[in-house]
Amino acid sequence: MRSYIGTQEVLDAVEFEELALGFDDLPAGIDRDLFRGPLDPEAPEERAAREDVAREALAELRERGAGGDEVAAWDALYAEALTRTVPFLRAAARTGRSARTGEAA
Repeated sequence: MRSYIGTQEVLDAVEFEELALGFDDLPAGIDRDLFRGPLDPEAPEERAAREDVAREALAELRERGAGGDEVAAWDALYAEALTRTVPFLRAAARTGRSARTGEAA
């Protein structure tokens, strides 16, 4: 079965998310890792630079959203949610655990 968003055929889950949430509209080179950070440890200088760029991109999305661009407003909300996932992901990576470990999994 094929999936389409608009006239674009969706080939994988990442592409579906990008097309559905409008992340194709973000400036070139910006992706989810910009907002959530890598799972692997990063140098303090790299983290500071990434967070600076993420803040600028988020400010731009908010500004466009306030100007009436609904897709940019949703992108800003999504990016903000990604920034809140960082502590959990890093904690899981440090301990070597995944979200699916334990008796309930």
